Amino acid sequence: MALETRLDLKLTQKLILTPQLQQAIKLLQLPQLELTQAINQELIQNPFLEEVQEEPQVTTPQAEQENNSTETADDMVIPLEKMMRFMVDDYFEERGCDGRDLGYFNPGIEAPPSFEQFTSSGTTLYDHLNWQLRLADLSEEEKEIAEAIIGNIDENGYLKAPLEEIAEITSQPLEKVEKVLRIVQDLDPPGVGARNLKECLLLQIKALGLEGTLVEKIVQNNLRELEKKNYKAIVKQYNATLEDVMMAVSIINELDPKPARNFASHETNYIVPDVFVERTDDGFKITLNEEGIPRIRLNSYYRKLLMNQKDLTKEERKFLNEKLRSAMWLIKSLDQRNRTIYKVTESIVKFQREFFEKGKDYLKPLNLKTVAEDINMHESTVSRVTLNKYLACEHGIFSFRYFFSSALRNKQGDEVSSTIVKEMIKKIIEQEDPKKPYSDQKIADILKKQNIKIARRTVAKYREELKIPSHSKRKRLDV
Repeated sequence: MALETRLDLKLTQKLILTPQLQQAIKLLQLPQLELTQAINQELIQNPFLEEVQEEPQVTTPQAEQENNSTETADDMVIPLEKMMRFMVDDYFEERGCDGRDLGYFNPGIEAPPSFEQFTSSGTTLYDHLNWQLRLADLSEEEKEIAEAIIGNIDENGYLKAPLEEIAEITSQPLEKVEKVLRIVQDLDPPGVGARNLKECLLLQIKALGLEGTLVEKIVQNNLRELEKKNYKAIVKQYNATLEDVMMAVSIINELDPKPARNFASHETNYIVPDVFVERTDDGFKITLNEEGIPRIRLNSYYRKLLMNQKDLTKEERKFLNEKLRSAMWLIKSLDQRNRTIYKVTESIVKFQREFFEKGKDYLKPLNLKTVAEDINMHESTVSRVTLNKYLACEHGIFSFRYFFSSALRNKQGDEVSSTIVKEMIKKIIEQEDPKKPYSDQKIADILKKQNIKIARRTVAKYREELKIPSHSKRKRLDV
């Protein structure tokens, strides 16, 4: 086989995502907070962008005359300003042509958050343990080991690093590390520094002075039976009465499997809706929430600077042109993002009109493909729009994905949303007798009586999605 060198000419089609297109896709799927951060970052990096500051309007005739003269002079300096200037406001000025109201929404806030909400902070687990460590009578080597152990305790209070690794880090023998670990495990809160659930519970039992009791024996040997609530096997193994076993189980139930949960940072994360849907006499009004998002425009100084190209070097012109294109593309991408979110919301309101009029019980099955076909967009675009975004209406605040669900059929052949069926399963379980909880088949039978045709395995699937345990684990004898 001979080897040869030759040139071939081929025509191929490839889909290439330009940086501008990648930016537009990224902006489309960003929630409101991250979008604000992205715009602020662009304001720092691109001199062509500036934030529109809200200024009080001056109504004196002299001020109006000065403003008019300034605008006229500016237009004379830059004859191409109208062609180069493209602001987000231009889009909203034209919204009347299609009857849409996409104006900036500025919800009234009764009072600003207090300063203490931003400055106060609770004691961390690390600080709490180190404070106790300073009160302990330990040598410098033992303190070093203890600090290494505390530094490897997670937010739930469990030690995640193996002792061999801590011994290697501190250059200390394993026996000494195990000794210091027992000292750390005696600190508050009880159960901290454990390496697994069993050890965590045993440490708490020790702190309660219940060593050698039935409580300790059950935790030591019967966690699997305890999980399955197989109390008869425990009664038989220890030759105890059911009353004694249930008393021990009630004590175990009071133990904390996550002893450090009270030291975890509890930050309140409020959901900020991206869209507001308001019922009016003429139907439903859709308003995009732009509260907190910087309003941007092209900087007039740099536009003037770019027009005087004779005074610029080649590198300066290239830099300014690149920044101008980047700024205009960002503004256009934000404009397109608003249009797309509005269209998707409009389609959701169209298909879920009964939900917005009557409430949650009237949610209909809906998929991304149906909305994509309705607004003539690709399904992936709709998927990006509905990711991590929320809609507020009179019935509450809902994720966009809440309105998309699969369909089940009732006995009449009508389609029912799987979200509604999940709510029905949740209500059935809440109303069951804790001593005799319903099995998945029993729940399916109850739903059939309510004209919902559903299989047992589907009930089990929905129950697991709701994070509800099986009937054997829900059974309670101590009620």
